[in-house]
Amino acid sequence: MTGGELLAGRYEMRGLLGRGGMAEVHDGWDSRLCRPVAIKVLHPAFTTDPDLRRRFEVEARAAAALAHPNVVAVHDFGEHEGSPFIIMERLPGRTLHDVMGAGPMSPHQVRAALDDVLAGLSAAHAAGVLHRDIKPGNILLSASGDRMKVADFGIAKTGGAAETKTGQIIGTMCYMSPERVMGAPASVADDLYAVAVIGYEALLGQRAFPHDHPVALARAIIDTPPPPLSVRRTDVDPALAGVIDRGMARDPAHRFGSAEQMRAALAGDPAALMGGPVPAPAVPGRPSTRVMAAPLPPTAGYSAPPPRPIRRKNPRRYLLAAAAIVAAFVVSALALALDPFATSPSPASVSTSTSVPPPTTSIAPPPPPAPSPVVQQPEPAPPQYAPGPGNGHGNGKGNGDKKKKG
Repeated sequence: MTGGELLAGRYEMRGLLGRGGMAEVHDGWDSRLCRPVAIKVLHPAFTTDPDLRRRFEVEARAAAALAHPNVVAVHDFGEHEGSPFIIMERLPGRTLHDVMGAGPMSPHQVRAALDDVLAGLSAAHAAGVLHRDIKPGNILLSASGDRMKVADFGIAKTGGAAETKTGQIIGTMCYMSPERVMGAPASVADDLYAVAVIGYEALLGQRAFPHDHPVALARAIIDTPPPPLSVRRTDVDPALAGVIDRGMARDPAHRFGSAEQMRAALAGDPAALMGGPVPAPAVPGRPSTRVMAAPLPPTAGYSAPPPRPIRRKNPRRYLLAAAAIVAAFVVSALALALDPFATSPSPASVSTSTSVPPPTTSIAPPPPPAPSPVVQQPEPAPPQYAPGPGNGHGNGKGNGDKKKKG
């Protein structure tokens, strides 16, 4: 594209206003409505990349859906000779980054700037849009210079779009939250973390994480948060310092739950500053569980179930069980005595320790004592004798010789 030509037969592109990593912004003129506009054009080197083209379109659609005084307005979107473009409202081009470059800002200026940014983000989040790249260079001053406007939704993410590839982290790292640096999905807490980092830097006139190497910067964000603002600048009022310190908390659960809550705390609401994050809304259509103090009364369609009978322990059952066990031992002993092939143990091998006492129970007294039954033991193997010098029928002590001599 060259200056002086009309895009879509309507927009005249003029001088260059700024250049970013993905696109450049030109001064423009709407010949149909006779008003100045800003024309954002994708770099020619990226026009063949389908992912970047889709991301460029996401920016146009996301920002066009946000009609808010703290969001840069998008008027149109189109394509000219294969290059997509976005028509936006024309602003002077001065950003918050330019203001911060002049030195530390006053607490009053920082509070007003953060309030504007949070108002714009509140509208975006309510529409289901996450910015994901909040930084001073994406916050523009209005034409009057008394208002901040959030711009550049180029890597915004909506509820129905996911422009980030697996394992890819996009955005400006020095304003990313610790969980984003570690690869967690983007959330509302990430945008609010970036707002707090901007406030921290605006008040100090220097970056919160002054590391140039990406690895050192990532480690600092994850493991080494900067000192509290109240330590670095003592003239900042506690409300503003508390909002920034809480917004930069490493744990997202300790941050604000919404842009509106953070904005209320910035205005001095102690409940918003001290309260926890706003809980997620309950899932509709799922009633909560209620514990009733008593069963429901019987109705025409429901009859109360009969009460369960209470089982009581019967002492007679335990007596019968004990008697059955004793009877089983007695029967086993009689069967062993009547077996003609059983080998009776010698009296010396039976002692009182082998008698089985009747089982006892803790519920009823044991039955009358019964004769000690004989415990059935496995049938012993036939005795083995060492062969003697006789005919093999002796006891191994020479009995065979004695019988032979007799």
